[in-house]
Amino acid sequence: MFLIQLSQTQHWLIAFALNALLIALAQRLPLLTPAGWVHAGALGTILWGCLGWQGWLGVALYLVLGSLVTRLGMAQKQRAGIAEARGGRRGPENVWGSAATGAVIAIFIKLGIGSQPLLLLGFTASFAAKLADTFGSEIGKRWGRTTILITTLRPVPAGTDGAISLEGTLASGLGSVLMTAVMAPMFLLSQGSQAILLVAVIGFLATLMESLLGAIAQDKISWLSNELVNGLQTSFAALIAMAFAVGLGLTG
Repeated sequence: MFLIQLSQTQHWLIAFALNALLIALAQRLPLLTPAGWVHAGALGTILWGCLGWQGWLGVALYLVLGSLVTRLGMAQKQRAGIAEARGGRRGPENVWGSAATGAVIAIFIKLGIGSQPLLLLGFTASFAAKLADTFGSEIGKRWGRTTILITTLRPVPAGTDGAISLEGTLASGLGSVLMTAVMAPMFLLSQGSQAILLVAVIGFLATLMESLLGAIAQDKISWLSNELVNGLQTSFAALIAMAFAVGLGLTG
């Protein structure tokens, strides 16, 4: 028992040390604020400690892809007043708004709570949904020709809560497929092509749910921040993907 505890302690110490080193090397990149890097290090330690390098790498690639698409057309979005604040750099609230669902699922897996294949499917779906949202929002704001409110289908300015466009919607589908493709080799291949397709579809649909929630409630409820909406979206994606997987018998 002592040897097992020592091994676990070493594992977490390695996870912490590796993330501290990587954050120290990467903090000059224009991806996160200084505080954002600290919280990303905490998140990375949780992911590496619970899921190993695969969990860490999958979410690191999400961060890179999301940051890159955020910077597309940044100058024009800034002129229009609809760009992400801080030049696209993410803060602590963005880190946890995007990844809190995934972090909780990773902890469940580490503690042996629930079916690991099912939880890994939910983990992947949460990040597929978030990258889909980022792709749709950033590309839609920059290249969306006609932006409409999802509830009324009436034209609204780009960047309005609950607004969608054809270009942004297509980009959301691309983001979900891309994130699923990134994580599938690490987490989903053993569950078959149907599970992979399910994650990609749910990731996309969760983005529409997020737009619907934004249109209905975000401007009416003062405490319903973008970060909280992101957390609800990723939780929705994870839970719905797992529920369908159980119903379809995709996790054995």
